[in-house]
Amino acid sequence: MTSSAWESALSQLDEASRIMNLDPGVHDVLRNPKRSLTVAVPIKLDSGLVKVFTGYRVHHNTTRGPSKGGIRYHPAVTLDEVKALAMWMTWKCAIAGIPYGGAKGGVVVDPKALSRDELERLTRRYAAEIGPLIGPERDVPAPDLGTDEQIMGWIMDTYSMIAGHSVPGVVTGKPLSIGGSLGRGEATSRGVMYITEATLKHRGAKVDETRVAIQGYGKVGAPAVRLLTELGCIVVAVSDVNGGVYNPRGLSPTGLEAHRDDTGTVVGFEGGESITNEELLEIPCDVLVPAALEGQITENNAERVKAEVIIEGANGPTTPEADAILEDRGVLVVPDILANSGGVTVSYFEWVQDLQAYFWDEDEVNMKLRRIMERAYVDVLDIAEERKIPTRMAATILGVSRVAEAHVTRGLFP
Repeated sequence: MTSSAWESALSQLDEASRIMNLDPGVHDVLRNPKRSLTVAVPIKLDSGLVKVFTGYRVHHNTTRGPSKGGIRYHPAVTLDEVKALAMWMTWKCAIAGIPYGGAKGGVVVDPKALSRDELERLTRRYAAEIGPLIGPERDVPAPDLGTDEQIMGWIMDTYSMIAGHSVPGVVTGKPLSIGGSLGRGEATSRGVMYITEATLKHRGAKVDETRVAIQGYGKVGAPAVRLLTELGCIVVAVSDVNGGVYNPRGLSPTGLEAHRDDTGTVVGFEGGESITNEELLEIPCDVLVPAALEGQITENNAERVKAEVIIEGANGPTTPEADAILEDRGVLVVPDILANSGGVTVSYFEWVQDLQAYFWDEDEVNMKLRRIMERAYVDVLDIAEERKIPTRMAATILGVSRVAEAHVTRGLFP
């Protein structure tokens, strides 16, 4: 049976703790989120009716600094999913070496079913409800699935109105006009590109002969198509929630983008043949980038994945059962907590710039991002090779060990 995201996160922590011989008390602390908040979010719909939505905000850990993590608007959001994503954020920040703990938030809603005014009212009310938990020194939200920079702008404004002065550092991933950072919009995708480049280099593979398939054509997948093509890779397949398109000779990033802008989907793009989302995962390619939802590669399809390398653009796209199958087959999985940490890294840069009220140009942002991603990749690789363990476990051990060290150093209050 396929695990839930929370069960997956716990099993990864438990296995890492066993390999590390982690102190049981520290292990117990890390297994439990520091705090979980469930809120009712009542809003007045355009029809005049009042509807109540459910929202969450979870702080997994704040030992290394304020907690950090996205907010997702999706009908399938659950508290367990938010807890798992918060835990993964803790490890992700520690692996990147940035001074944050992990958090995550979400509202159980289909944002496409709301008008823009309803979406703004929902966001502002949710921001007010989680207000006691967030702040530049406490917890710094960012966009995730179903949210964007405008939603971050509304959260920043709501928090600022309550505070009585502008507080740009309360969220990241917001518009440039109110303290956003250059390079933030496609930072996760750029990080995926840097990690893909580092992986191919380490494996001695030729970039211009590397065929890539990307599942998901949203905030991560769409820029990744362009960036990986610019790197020299051949992107042979792309899909979104409606289906996908495949061309063994490569897809045109500009053509795909224009088609998506016209029709709202990559389905029907004339530069390739139609495939399903499921077929994309099993397409002949060298590198597979799952950049959609969690739980996409499972024990049911892991045997049929043809890629030699999986670079996880999404959070938790591979279940533990699938991990074991891929490991047996010799498929290299570069885990989410390493591969997609570009977003939180540039979020950190944005927060630093907000606190200093001093902003950097895009080249500086990208250069600093590359340096952090490449260093993290080497750190994880060293542990994997030294202990002869899969990359995900090496990354988890690196993240857990850094958080555990900070916890032991600080000690227990009171």
